[in-house]
Amino acid sequence: MITHQENLDLAFQIFDYAGKYHPGFSHTYDTYHSIIDKLSRARAFDGVESLLSQLSRNSSHIKCGDDVFISVIRNYGLAGRPRLALKTFTRIKEEFSMQPSVKLLNTLLNVFVQNKRYHLVGSTLKNCKDKYGVLPNVFSFNILIKALCKKNDVENALKVFDEMPTMGMIPNLVTYTTILGGFVSRGDLVNAEKVFSEISDKGWLPDATTYTVLMVGYCKQGRLSDAIKVMDNMEYNGVEPNEVTYGVMIDAYCKEKKSGEARNLIDDMLDKKFLPSSTLCCKVIDVLCEDGKVENACHLWKRMLEKNCLPDNAIMSTLIHWLCKEGKVWEARKLFDEFEQGTIPSLMTYNTLIAGMCERGELNEAGRLWDDMVEKRCRPNAFTYNMLIKGFMKAGVVKEGVRILEEMLDNGCLPNKSTYTLLIEGLQESGMEGDVDKVMSMAMASREVDADSWDLFLHKIVGNLDCGTGALDRLLMESAT
Repeated sequence: MITHQENLDLAFQIFDYAGKYHPGFSHTYDTYHSIIDKLSRARAFDGVESLLSQLSRNSSHIKCGDDVFISVIRNYGLAGRPRLALKTFTRIKEEFSMQPSVKLLNTLLNVFVQNKRYHLVGSTLKNCKDKYGVLPNVFSFNILIKALCKKNDVENALKVFDEMPTMGMIPNLVTYTTILGGFVSRGDLVNAEKVFSEISDKGWLPDATTYTVLMVGYCKQGRLSDAIKVMDNMEYNGVEPNEVTYGVMIDAYCKEKKSGEARNLIDDMLDKKFLPSSTLCCKVIDVLCEDGKVENACHLWKRMLEKNCLPDNAIMSTLIHWLCKEGKVWEARKLFDEFEQGTIPSLMTYNTLIAGMCERGELNEAGRLWDDMVEKRCRPNAFTYNMLIKGFMKAGVVKEGVRILEEMLDNGCLPNKSTYTLLIEGLQESGMEGDVDKVMSMAMASREVDADSWDLFLHKIVGNLDCGTGALDRLLMESAT
């Protein structure tokens, strides 16, 4: 019941009530594990500590397992609290009279790596047998090698690697792959290639991770053709690319502006039911559109829908941006409507389409989008107002731009230098100098003028020595009152 309860407070109440008021019921290890796991996942660590203390007092008749401590240690790590993870580990022997397992040790070591406390990995391993009675295994030393490689100390990582057989531990594929990653991180592809060759010489079959690490090294150095050879070799040896492999290669193709290859690989990803990240999809869409293949980018969107891979606001904004840039604002609007049926558009998505409509002079449609946006409680920002002002200035409806500034100030949205630049230049070009004074007065009355806007006022208006003195006097008077 506790495990399946989504409401954390209610889950704790069930636990507390059952222990205090349910006749004949006593908590077991399973009920403690269930509530502690739920609390630690929710970062409710005060409750976790209280229950661990309670459990330690009952440890004489409740035999604990590793799982409850693994959950607490791991979640302390995810919360960026490695010292408390270590404290939990030390409590196992001191308070629960329980011998920590090597699995618990490795969980703690991974927390140290995750939180970049690399020095704690070595010191904990060094004392683990005498202090905690735990014998490390090959996975423990793999974590130590990872920690050393993360701090770019590949030389000491190699020493540990060489010493492992003397401690009765045979390096495995993970060990080799970690060393390989260490050389790749420092850009030493010569030694990386040697380690990769040694893997096969030792009889290990490289897996997708091993191949991908080497491909990362080549891609970082712009050696895309070498990365492609590794991927071809990988598939020739019957090793299926994983999600990371595809991501590495697609990103590399995008950097090289190879839109067709990037599109083909993302299609392969979708066929194999991998879920491309939003960032990766945006990169592919960008490179396709830069290559003049906006239709292909739209087809990719449709493919994602067919594969139940729902695009997000970032992907939608990217597509809308490119469609508007191509002048296809109504296609962008249609796409927006399809997207809106299943997802609430973000401010960024609204802004992108409003900007496109204003750029093409479709001010009525931009207004309708504005109304839709406000109705859905998506609050416009300075960019939204600026786009509308720019649209009206471009259409010659200059006074409407001033009205929008007034609305902007009424709604508590702070105008920026771009806002005032658009308005002042538009008014001056239209010979409406009197309205320039009105804009300045509105700005001063708001008492929300940033430094950049002040610079603009002084440069654009007061800078004219013949008539600027009076403007400066007005500015100062407005500011003082």
